[in-house]
Amino acid sequence: MILTVTMNAAIDKRYVVDGFQEGEVNRVVSCTYTPGGKGLNVSKPAAIAGAEIVATGLAGGYAGGYIVNALKEFGIKSDFYLLDRESRSCINIWDTQKQKQTEFLEPGFVVTKAEFQAFMEKYEQLVQKAGVVSISGSVPKGLDGTAYQEIVAAAKKAGKKVILDTSGKLLNMGIEAKPTMVKPNIDEIRMLTGSRCDSQEELIAAAREIHQAGIEVVVISLGGDGSLLVCGEGVYRAVVPKIDAVNTVGCGDSMIAGFAIGFERGLPITETHKLASAISAAAAMREETGFFVMEDMEKIASQISIQKIAYI
Repeated sequence: MILTVTMNAAIDKRYVVDGFQEGEVNRVVSCTYTPGGKGLNVSKPAAIAGAEIVATGLAGGYAGGYIVNALKEFGIKSDFYLLDRESRSCINIWDTQKQKQTEFLEPGFVVTKAEFQAFMEKYEQLVQKAGVVSISGSVPKGLDGTAYQEIVAAAKKAGKKVILDTSGKLLNMGIEAKPTMVKPNIDEIRMLTGSRCDSQEELIAAAREIHQAGIEVVVISLGGDGSLLVCGEGVYRAVVPKIDAVNTVGCGDSMIAGFAIGFERGLPITETHKLASAISAAAAMREETGFFVMEDMEKIASQISIQKIAYI
């Protein structure tokens, strides 16, 4: 079982408009509502790929009730710590004319230390049944980077593989608890290492530095150019085919889903890298965030090459 952690769950609202005009009334052509937050955007594609998922984190109010109930449609079990405040909404506006998207992300509720500790009691019980724990996204106001340190440490203590996908101070502090895997983007890896990372060689050197500090797997997404992976077996690059991307929101989360599945199934790192890359690319071909079609994924996977470009 894969346990996903979403500390700042949301309702994701995607509006499609034909010519977005700032400061004007905009008519929405179509809209979709889905349970969101980065952890849930990991849960959904992982469930599509056949993994058993339990989603936990914090949710509250009528919006939280919607999130919990909507997850059932995806075949996802949930066990959130529920609060009496409303969960947030996040809006994604896709302009079909300009081929651009604009996002509005609400901050969410404020959480007390006592509420966090109550969540931790629930979480520590759930961890015992998990094979892999995937922790993603932001934390609500009232919490700081020590929250992810505690969440990662509890999973590590239980002997579980842990993926941490966050940014800023949350990543900088959370990584001190030595998760199994992190997936920083270029700006984040610059923050973590102080390297300029202006070339592939510099990126690899920075990822090696993080790996040597105790992180087993370091993945750097390169967008349409694939991704780099540094682990104990060496340095790998995933080369992916060109696709017609429709919605790139959540593609990084879909990649995390693939890694979580590979870890849980005990796949070799190269097969795990290919699976994660294929799920991510397939997700970009669909309008719905955190959704892909297995046939797309399988076709893309057959065209992906995983190249070993250096030894560790």
